[in-house]
Amino acid sequence: MDNRTRRPNVLLITCDQWRGDCLSAAGHPVVRTPNVDALAAEGVLFRRHYGGAAPCSPARACLYTGLYQMNNRVCRNGTPLDARHGNVALSARAVGYDPTLFGYTDVAPDPHRLSAADPRLRSYEGVLPGFIVRQFLPEHQKQWLSWLRMQGIDASAGSPDIHRPAGEHGKIRGDVSNAPPVYSKDQTPTAFLAGEFIRWLGEQDEAAPWFAHISFISPHPPFIVPEPYNTMYDPVDGPAFRRAASWQAEAESHPYLAYDLDQQKRTKFIPGAEGKVPDWSEENFRRIRAIYYGMISELDVQLGRVWQAVKAAGAWDDTVIVLTSDHAEMMGDHFMLGKGGYFDSSYHIPLIIRDPSRGAAAGMTVDRFTEAVDIFPTLLDLIGAAPEPHLDGRSLAPWLDGEEPADWREAAHWEFDFRSVADGEAERHFGIGPRDCNLAVLRTEDFKYVHFGGGLPPLLFDLAKDPGELSNVANDAVYLPARLEFAEKMLAWRARHLDQSLALAELTDDGVVGHVGRAVGSRQ
Repeated sequence: MDNRTRRPNVLLITCDQWRGDCLSAAGHPVVRTPNVDALAAEGVLFRRHYGGAAPCSPARACLYTGLYQMNNRVCRNGTPLDARHGNVALSARAVGYDPTLFGYTDVAPDPHRLSAADPRLRSYEGVLPGFIVRQFLPEHQKQWLSWLRMQGIDASAGSPDIHRPAGEHGKIRGDVSNAPPVYSKDQTPTAFLAGEFIRWLGEQDEAAPWFAHISFISPHPPFIVPEPYNTMYDPVDGPAFRRAASWQAEAESHPYLAYDLDQQKRTKFIPGAEGKVPDWSEENFRRIRAIYYGMISELDVQLGRVWQAVKAAGAWDDTVIVLTSDHAEMMGDHFMLGKGGYFDSSYHIPLIIRDPSRGAAAGMTVDRFTEAVDIFPTLLDLIGAAPEPHLDGRSLAPWLDGEEPADWREAAHWEFDFRSVADGEAERHFGIGPRDCNLAVLRTEDFKYVHFGGGLPPLLFDLAKDPGELSNVANDAVYLPARLEFAEKMLAWRARHLDQSLALAELTDDGVVGHVGRAVGSRQ
């Protein structure tokens, strides 16, 4: 139980594209994350935590609003977040915090609230309502680049080209290189944001609780990392990739997968690289993975700086820390990089929660399914704010007390929307409308069911026999009862979680009875 006498400090940390299996506290055979492990030793590690959508904007919309994509309706990077939705920052502000951002939130603003010429409508990298910004760091990374220039680094290449091996020019036609960039281990974007948070932390009044959100870009591509992390891991080390015998065999398994594999361009992950990702050799995939592991270790060191700063400020015993990611990374599985689609590799993400006032379960792990939509209701619980019953997620606070909540979910759910409103590419390819370019996943202990819109065929994987998700049994007569069962379960899940923001309220002779969900920061 919570025995504190004042509201805690809150440090919400999101990393970008971090796989849930890639930390040593979770038993990874290669990756070493001692500072993350130390946090897990004082908190609770949720081993089966899943993002709600991909890519960044949809994933973060689920995390920030506590609503599934079917309700927050952020479908792609650039889909506006409806201002009627509440979020974690507005709720924290409503109880007296001044939520402060370091990094980015990738929230496209609601155009209903802005004039057509407002410059904010030219970018999806807006700021979640409720946050003030201490250090913004969007995709162009200009703030970090100017910081590098002040230290004598030639940053004229800009982003993403600065994330190439030092001295490399033009197209990359050969093998993947682990050569370092022009900036050092103390000059990464991660180090920059960590330093800005530490500087801000030194300005805080000890008597006033604070709420900070650090949104790190790492280990998101481009895949490059300075010394010594670039050679920290041997490409020969690591688990076997989950994949078929060839990318062509993968493509034959489903029309969407064939489309997705064809869309994978190397330059998205290594600037200047030519060709398509699936054509990279096994050796090159392993080299990229070793770099990715190094990026995680670089991130872990900077998290250690943050932990030490909070301790030095005398705030460690008063600070709730939530460490997670928006989505994960395919990292060679199924001959792919990046995120999206339906595979576990894109959605299984880390989650560690440390609340110093709740020590009953310190060092414990939870193996039940948890989801990104659980973060918002959990933070409401931990800061003593009123619950929001219309949210799709549930508070994880009981797990922090060593208790298992009643009727906990038996499956993880996520959604992916592959519409492309601006150019209609997916729509033309499949011959369907944007409303139909979507899939939804229901993943239990032993099965995964994937339902597609637009008449695309469903998928069913028997994970007990096929953990690599390689054999679709949706059309196997033996599995037809299971397919029907999971289709019904998905229908029931969607029906239960349809927008409840007003459905839980009723107007009576005595006024409103029940719950009205709204953006708390905009109450009149």
